[in-house]
Amino acid sequence: MEQNRRKRGLTMSLIYIVDDEPHIRRLASIGLKDAGFETAEFSDGSVLLHAMNQKLPDAVLLDWMMPGQDGLTVLKSLRENPATRPVPILMMTARADEVDRVLGLEMGADDYITKPFSVKELAARVRAVIRRQEYLAAPEAQQLGLHGITVDSIRRQVTKNGQPVELTQREFDLLYTLMKTPGRVFTREMLLDTVWKVDFYGDTRTVDVHIRYLRQKLEDEPDSPKLILTVRGVGYRFAE
Repeated sequence: MEQNRRKRGLTMSLIYIVDDEPHIRRLASIGLKDAGFETAEFSDGSVLLHAMNQKLPDAVLLDWMMPGQDGLTVLKSLRENPATRPVPILMMTARADEVDRVLGLEMGADDYITKPFSVKELAARVRAVIRRQEYLAAPEAQQLGLHGITVDSIRRQVTKNGQPVELTQREFDLLYTLMKTPGRVFTREMLLDTVWKVDFYGDTRTVDVHIRYLRQKLEDEPDSPKLILTVRGVGYRFAE
């Protein structure tokens, strides 16, 4: 998945949405795009499986009840294929029966959301399954170094050109998150979810404040940053 994202450059995480109801696909797509994701929509499982052979997404939002191949059949196909097995899958279901939901999880779904759903909850659940997969897929780097900035995650120490830089806990975690994947764009909501460990739907200005503090401590010219870059209308990234 990380390699897949690098191939897409600075774009956001890509989510495939599979549902035979156009209004459900559209609602999910609008909600996810507003949360900073890319989306692609598919009306049935066979079209999805073909698309998965062309490009792997970062997650799949899969309807349970569809004509032809239902969601569980598609889920089974994805989990049996080594190439698609690691992709996080979140099931959409109108079923309220706990037995059915447990069956989906046991067959390999990473999470589920019940229709009708809140688009904010949907985006939060998608972020959570992607983050979980990333944490499981790659061990945390003990030390990062780029553009004269070194971050030691074990000692929680930061240096700039060999000189120590004092950061708060949030500032350190924010810098570490950005430096782990240079060039990757993070929305403010993604940074709140990852660094603050909460699903946050309100004021995102706290991210901007901490970014400003980091720039004051790390940038040669904080008003003209070269390390922690703003992606206008989206969020932030660390310079490649």
